[in-house]
Amino acid sequence: MAEVSDTAQRSPAVAGGPPGEPTAGNGAWGRLRKAGMYVVRQREVTVFLVVVLLIVYFGLINNIGRSTFFTKIDLVNLGQIAAPIIIIALGEVLLLICGEIDLSAGFTYAFVPFLMHFFVDDYGFPGIVGILAALLCALAIGWVNGFLTVTMGLPSFVTTLGTGFILAGLILTLGHGTQAPIPPKTIGIGHWLGTFGWAEITWAVVLTVIFHIVLRRTKWGLHTISVGGNRLGAAEAGVNVSRIRYGNFMLCALLAGFVGIQIAFQTSIIDTFSGGAGYQAMFYAVSAAVIGGTAMLGGSGTMIGAFLGALVLAILLDGFSVIGVSAYPLQIFFGGAILIAMVLNVQLARLRAQGRVKSG
Repeated sequence: MAEVSDTAQRSPAVAGGPPGEPTAGNGAWGRLRKAGMYVVRQREVTVFLVVVLLIVYFGLINNIGRSTFFTKIDLVNLGQIAAPIIIIALGEVLLLICGEIDLSAGFTYAFVPFLMHFFVDDYGFPGIVGILAALLCALAIGWVNGFLTVTMGLPSFVTTLGTGFILAGLILTLGHGTQAPIPPKTIGIGHWLGTFGWAEITWAVVLTVIFHIVLRRTKWGLHTISVGGNRLGAAEAGVNVSRIRYGNFMLCALLAGFVGIQIAFQTSIIDTFSGGAGYQAMFYAVSAAVIGGTAMLGGSGTMIGAFLGALVLAILLDGFSVIGVSAYPLQIFFGGAILIAMVLNVQLARLRAQGRVKSG
């Protein structure tokens, strides 16, 4: 019996494949299949393919011989469209993983540049100190959102909607409905934040790498995922759930304020009506996170996916203008993209769950 068993173990046909062919688990074919399955399981793969297809469509197929999509000017424009969405999306991903959302991020985006103006021009702060003080105020806004949500028990949707309207009123009241100039003391610093063409997208790439590492390789990121997946279980395991939620509200507000300062330097003005653009950027950021594979109900998310999701939206915005299509139907495509992304996320989650059950 032992002799037959040894023969069976050595026989490719008995092991699961015909003689002369590698088995599923061994050989080049098996390794290739495993690698392919690993790639398919990654949430970012689908949205990456969408980015590639959009680039091919707008840059090559639809505009052969007359495309401006790959020119330096248009690539800079694409980066300036994508960067604010990417940076705000990084903060929203952390909150969405926790099962929260920040609707006030767009108004923080508009409010923080005004604070920079007041600190530097009205109170005489040095340029870098005024910028840092304004960003500290953004952290304070995030802390207030965290306090009302975590400590007072309000839903984050309601909390941040309310604080957003308060910030909108403060912008109009303190700014008297007018534009403010960029403080001269900050112009040199602004060159590195958003004045020269590649500044914003460079910041977006660097911050994406940093937050990807934070989410995947640090205790903070792992605790954020555990809080979103099972808040009670995370607390019983010793995770400080309140601190994680507070911290992510503050990080989201900080990133929104940073984007606001970048946009102020890019446009060379601080506008009381930029809250509308900020609110739009916030919705785009949430859309980018969802398209990229972050679950709205919490527990899972990806920074790389949010980056790619923002690229999808930016390419749509820029691509339609390049080929001369009206911007009016653009929201239809955005809505469709979000719905398709949610359907795919739900189906992929079910497939992953089934795979875990079968393998268990």
